[in-house]
Amino acid sequence: MGEQRVRVTIEDAVADVRLARPDKRNALDQAMFAGLVETGERLKHEPSVRAVVLSGEGPDFCAGLDFTEFRAMAGRGPAPELGAPSGGGPARTRGQRAAYVWAELPVPVIAAVRGNALGGGLQVALGADIRIVAPDARLSVLEVKWGLIPDMTGTQLLPELVGRDVAKELTFTGRIVRGEEAVELGLATRTDPDPLAAALALAKEIAARSPHSIRAAKRLLDQAGRVDLATGFAAEQAEIRTLIGSPNQVEAVTAAFEKRAPVFRD
Repeated sequence: MGEQRVRVTIEDAVADVRLARPDKRNALDQAMFAGLVETGERLKHEPSVRAVVLSGEGPDFCAGLDFTEFRAMAGRGPAPELGAPSGGGPARTRGQRAAYVWAELPVPVIAAVRGNALGGGLQVALGADIRIVAPDARLSVLEVKWGLIPDMTGTQLLPELVGRDVAKELTFTGRIVRGEEAVELGLATRTDPDPLAAALALAKEIAARSPHSIRAAKRLLDQAGRVDLATGFAAEQAEIRTLIGSPNQVEAVTAAFEKRAPVFRD
């Protein structure tokens, strides 16, 4: 059921993942949550995938939680306590998993955002490593409008990108941020009039590099600021010792000197 909401094609080592509910602006219902989690978990174990592009079909990335979910909330009491983390990661609920599974992928994930990325939709985009947005895209931490808080990892990931004070302003007000301002704030990486084409081009460029060095770089950069410097420096040296002299590293050097495109092994 869940995967009907998310479509995936893999070509030239790039997984093109699309939220596929355009008639509802790719709004998040239980089937969409399931589809995002299932797709992300499956891609974790696809060794031939070297980069992922995450986007939405139709004019929007994701307009947030489906209205029927809000109506259901109004008739329920307090939410049940969280269970144990699924898959051994820090994210506990299905909603958190739908956003954070993209951060857990071992390869770079690029979100291509056009139209609306609101509330939970924005939090899904925050799980990506890079966000390319249309200049007129509309991004918002919209939960306050519904008397809620961002609960899909946003309260923890947003301050890393924009700073604690800006994160508070965006969360307390729920104001709409256009694409160009999103870049200025650090909420997005860069703008492009065709974010999907730009994201696919970047993914293909990354996929042409040594997959082992890209994965090592992602592991290290994801640790930065989350571990002490001694731990980070030690991890850096452990990764470089693994890479030096490895088949893909030798191929990178050989191809550069021979002025040809490298052929890497996954």
